[in-house]
Amino acid sequence: MRTTKEGNAYIGELAAGCELCMQGAKLVLFVSGVCREGCYYCPLSEKRRGKDLAWVNERRVRSDADVLEEARRMRALGAGITGGDPALRLERTLHYIELLKSELGEEFHIHMYTASCLSEGELESLRSAGLDELRFHITESNRRRVWESIRAAGRAELEVGVEIPALPGGEEEMFKIAVKVGELGGFLNLNELEFSDTNARALEERGFSPREDSYGARGSGAAALRVMERLEEEGVDVRVHLCTSRYKDAGQLRLRLLRTALANAKPYEEVTEEGLLLKGVVYSREDLAKLRLRLMREFQIPPHLIAVDAQKRRIETTREIARELAKYLREGSVYIVEEYPTADRLETEVVPL
Repeated sequence: MRTTKEGNAYIGELAAGCELCMQGAKLVLFVSGVCREGCYYCPLSEKRRGKDLAWVNERRVRSDADVLEEARRMRALGAGITGGDPALRLERTLHYIELLKSELGEEFHIHMYTASCLSEGELESLRSAGLDELRFHITESNRRRVWESIRAAGRAELEVGVEIPALPGGEEEMFKIAVKVGELGGFLNLNELEFSDTNARALEERGFSPREDSYGARGSGAAALRVMERLEEEGVDVRVHLCTSRYKDAGQLRLRLLRTALANAKPYEEVTEEGLLLKGVVYSREDLAKLRLRLMREFQIPPHLIAVDAQKRRIETTREIARELAKYLREGSVYIVEEYPTADRLETEVVPL
């Protein structure tokens, strides 16, 4: 068994989709929040849960151009199609797979999650559209019927696996699933059970509690590791990956942000180790285009180091230039801003100068 500094562990080779996720190179394409399962541990936000809306990374999808622009912005090497359950909006899912493959090339790797028991026809449609890898979520309602779909996915020449949360106390069930997945030539991903605003009460009612160092549930990672140790001891031939909550935040998300920031940073923006953007900003009621020209002239600022941000109605520049401008401009008009390199450009820190 191999481990990473964030606590991830794996037996055998990682699935190709996981390899790209660990590079921060996977686009996250959320096809729809519609799902039939109602799993108590589902961490989806209220903004997405049950809503028949598509998102790409942090951007709401309103056109195909949004999907392609986001993929190119982060220089994605692949996409993870998720939900909800993408199979419940199969035509939409097939469209996005075909779009990404046709525009970004056959080598663009696409994996998908589903809790649906798919027919051979549906699986063939996914393969023909260009899907590379299919991950089944096993639930209380599908656990007896889903195995035939998993077998059929293998026959359709899709890389196939099972992805489930590691439930403390559920070691025996995880072990049985792992053995069965191995017999079918697939892989098993065990996700550390994760607390969110929408599932916290349900998890606490079942006796789970959050760890202090992450959103993970106490005992979840340890349960997965015990299963993996037993699989090795008993010589079970199966690929298994434990993905921790800490890794998803400190590793996967950070690398995706860093990849996006480095690809899109403007000349006056600094990229932090966390993949955020640092810059100076000036707010004013003046005409911003005229203000930019005046500041360039009066303070001899090179044109590429100062710009108008029409969306946020401000002037943007370097931190150093902002500190100098703060000595002469109206108090409360100049700030240092740290923000995400995402479509929503969420600000994490705003410091007045």
